[in-house]
Amino acid sequence: MGKNSRNIFLAGDSTVQAYKEKDSKQGGWGEFLTQFLPEEIKVLNHAIGGRSAKSFVEEGRLQRLLEEMKGNDYLLIQMGHNDATKSKPERYTEPYSTYKAYLTKYIEGAQRVNATPILITPVARLHVENGKFINDFPDYCQAMKQLAEAKKIKIVDLMEKSLSYFQSIGYEQSLQLFMASINKTDFTHFTKKGAKEMAKLVVEGLYEIELELLKVVK
Repeated sequence: MGKNSRNIFLAGDSTVQAYKEKDSKQGGWGEFLTQFLPEEIKVLNHAIGGRSAKSFVEEGRLQRLLEEMKGNDYLLIQMGHNDATKSKPERYTEPYSTYKAYLTKYIEGAQRVNATPILITPVARLHVENGKFINDFPDYCQAMKQLAEAKKIKIVDLMEKSLSYFQSIGYEQSLQLFMASINKTDFTHFTKKGAKEMAKLVVEGLYEIELELLKVVK
């Protein structure tokens, strides 16, 4: 790692995390980021399944991540899928109040160590109605956008990017990106192929917001 090296830390859920060998068919987009980034950038993936903006903090995971960070690092934050689970109070956040409040802890924590936080809207699930791919988390996406604007934080709208991508390739090809193509039931989690495509969309979004991070193009 040279003097221009950068670290990207990831805080997220099962759609972002890396999977072990026994889960070899399933993937999270965090596994594939380095394939589309300059080689000077190291990705430290702290994402883990079943966590929300709230539970990731309450379990001390954010604090441990922040202890590793330094100035010039980046923190990419994708939370929302599990925040919507009302039946699990340890996860649930209300979009326009507690969700924003917990996300603020990530933003301010990164800024305290002179790192750069970047918000990422929840990635889309495979949900189609009348030929249109549906956003299952509209309030969480909107709340995150409001927070990004209020805090003057960069944001990648991965929900919009993933929905547009699915719409462009159609349902049958989109299905191949999800575990439902293997087990018929899981329309949330990605196959390795799907996770790689989502990673490509994330990096595309990072280039669009003209990050200092990406001035060296691979």
